[in-house]
Amino acid sequence: MSVKAKKHLGQHFLLDESVAKDIVDALTWKGYNQVLEIGPGMGVLTKYLIHEKKNISVVEIDSESVEYLQANYLNLKIYGEDFLRMNLKEKFNNEQITVLGNFPYNISTQIVFKIIEDRTQVPEMVGMFQKEVAERICAKHGSKVYGITSVLAQAYYETEYLFTVDEHVFSPPPKVKSGVMRMKRIKTELEVDERLFFNIVKTAFNQRRKTLRNALKSLNISQHSIDENLLNLRPEQLSVQQFIELTGKISG
Repeated sequence: MSVKAKKHLGQHFLLDESVAKDIVDALTWKGYNQVLEIGPGMGVLTKYLIHEKKNISVVEIDSESVEYLQANYLNLKIYGEDFLRMNLKEKFNNEQITVLGNFPYNISTQIVFKIIEDRTQVPEMVGMFQKEVAERICAKHGSKVYGITSVLAQAYYETEYLFTVDEHVFSPPPKVKSGVMRMKRIKTELEVDERLFFNIVKTAFNQRRKTLRNALKSLNISQHSIDENLLNLRPEQLSVQQFIELTGKISG
């Protein structure tokens, strides 16, 4: 029995065993003993995870994949549901759990946002993304691809682009190259109003060609004592720390 890749689920099954092993080897196993794999398909990563003899579970929305995994991995904990709707606190009793996977490209950014949301429970993530998405998450300020996901991820995690994967090692092959990246948690909360921080970052980058003075007009920033030189910058020119400091000044 094999599983047919489904386009509507964004499935591209990894065929290269050495790439699969490199992805699993990128886990540091520091501060956690549990790993949740997203979208295991036919278990190309799963079999290397199981060798680690840790607490491994998988979440898979494709019923055909679930059936395959149940037949081939008898003692594996399988959640047949959507990761984006999972309540990690309930499922894992507030324990630290790391996320790993060859992520469906159509929801990969949403997966990162959910990890950020559940950051108190997720100390690390290793994932395969569309190359451009992985590069964007890891981009530093000053880069043209630095944006909302870069700032929000790097506010809580150290991000690192690990390696590129060619199209031909997948079935079916995607039309783009893939990139594997790692996020390691550095903090669970900021010293500023986090809701305001998220709002400032999103508002600024939604008008990324404008200076902060114009992009953030709706937040009435003129009433706060903010450095003029900072307000003359465009959002991609600000570091994560500068966004945090700006939030502190606007919240007063």
